[in-house]
Amino acid sequence: MVIGAGSCDRRLPDEEVRRLVVDGLAGLPLDGRRVLALIPDGTRTMPMPLLFDILSASLGPRAAALDFLVALGTHQPMSDAQLGRLLGRPVTAGSSHGHRIFNHRWDLPETFVTLGVIPAREIAELSGGRLERDVPVTLNRLLLDYDHLLICGPVFPHEVVGFSGGNKYLVPGVAGREIIDVTHWLGALLTSSAVIGAGYTPVRAVIDRAASFVKRPVTCISLVVTHAGVNGVFTGDPHESWEAASALSARTHITWVDRPFARALSVMPEMYDDLWTAAKGMYKLEPAVADGGEVVIFAPHITEVSYTHGRLIDEIGYHCLDYFLGQWDRFSRYPGGVIAHATHVKGLGRYDAATGIETPRIQVTLATGIPEERCRRINLGYLDPAAVDIGAWAGREAEGVLLVPRAGEMLYRLSEAAPGGATRAV
Repeated sequence: MVIGAGSCDRRLPDEEVRRLVVDGLAGLPLDGRRVLALIPDGTRTMPMPLLFDILSASLGPRAAALDFLVALGTHQPMSDAQLGRLLGRPVTAGSSHGHRIFNHRWDLPETFVTLGVIPAREIAELSGGRLERDVPVTLNRLLLDYDHLLICGPVFPHEVVGFSGGNKYLVPGVAGREIIDVTHWLGALLTSSAVIGAGYTPVRAVIDRAASFVKRPVTCISLVVTHAGVNGVFTGDPHESWEAASALSARTHITWVDRPFARALSVMPEMYDDLWTAAKGMYKLEPAVADGGEVVIFAPHITEVSYTHGRLIDEIGYHCLDYFLGQWDRFSRYPGGVIAHATHVKGLGRYDAATGIETPRIQVTLATGIPEERCRRINLGYLDPAAVDIGAWAGREAEGVLLVPRAGEMLYRLSEAAPGGATRAV
């Protein structure tokens, strides 16, 4: 059973959020139990200080321990100062007010334990025949040190899985490289443009199967959040909680347009500190951009492609899916998650193996602190950010020009009957 409420038209005041969360947790057998909360990092809009306060006040006195694990996937570990800003309380040596705060250390082999293997025949069935291999389910061994797991995070349209949240905080949130690569590569085969905002997808099915190997009770607090505040809170079983939140997210975070745009400017907030995370400015707009159009990612503060994977991206560049599949002997040694990211950023396109010519559906241009030479080397366009007049982009939707002032979380899609742009079929 899910306890919660939400509306795409109304923001919930803090006290209502508090009441809904407390009510959702009240009936759980957590007295004297060790509880580990899986939470997002700083690249998601989320009232984490409010949720940290609610959980600390309501569960702290009941539980034998209440600790927090930041579900980083392969994002960079957060410093104490960054964790303090995330939680709204000082964090010192990984602790705050009696709670330990852990980073998921995807880069350390000793972090992980293998809980089981999804056999190749199941992967083939779940992926619709796109993949067929045994996949070890390797997760952070901290999960086994606690009696109850509490997922706490927002739900948005997502380029790999359809909608974020739910069991995604386990995989890829606190998972090992192999299951991360498999799920992201499956998303690439489906294409971001088709998957994003599409509901329950084959990638979600693989993630849910991987989560079934976790033999601990799991409760999920799913929030639907915009920059203006909280629209919904749903607590319960991870799938049911996510399902309720994703239904509300579909009504809250998707803007349907009747005609595709020729150009779009994504102004990226500073919570995205490299292109790996700021690429959401491309994912969320690609479906509503016309063939031959352009997405400009405006983020003068970004100077790095990826703090984690930049070296590999420099080697392979950004290309459409066909480019990699058409030269698989050359690229098969690279991690599936990195190639997937490269295809998501470049978007849909074609590659002619006979001529070696790649034809992307749209142009992706960076107006960032990344130098022009590097942009060209990784196969993206370059625009001097100092030359961008944001005001000149405003109010021109009728001309086919779109300005998104705080991009990365709102998805733009063409109405089903509208001509042009990317199509959705998962």
